[in-house]
Amino acid sequence: MLKDKAILIIEDNIFLALDLSSPVEDFNGRVVGPTGSVAEALTYLENEEIAAAVLDCEIADHEVTQVVMVLAEKGIPVVIHAISEPPSSVFESLPDAPIFMAPIQSRVVLARLIDEIARRVPIPSLPQTDCG
Repeated sequence: MLKDKAILIIEDNIFLALDLSSPVEDFNGRVVGPTGSVAEALTYLENEEIAAAVLDCEIADHEVTQVVMVLAEKGIPVVIHAISEPPSSVFESLPDAPIFMAPIQSRVVLARLIDEIARRVPIPSLPQTDCG
């Protein structure tokens, strides 16, 4: 279903990161990361063609605003997976990003991420036909 699309997982809890990665691979996606580092996430965003991202807004003691801004600038579909309310900077940069509060099944998060990817894919127009 994901057809080898690169899905960036930004999560510093290794157990949650692995739990989020598993369904991506089950649906033939390619996991980028997972990473719990803002610097590493920015490097992935610079060097990889990322199709979508799952973002934890609390990466240890680091502010994710820079990552959020890059995701928004690039128009990358994002699903936020958080334990607590995301900072206001997230809402400012990604006002339409779906937010899931943990604990939640990773397949639910992935299903919404797939929906977000599909919303951003342009629908090809049908060829014009002469009906006369």
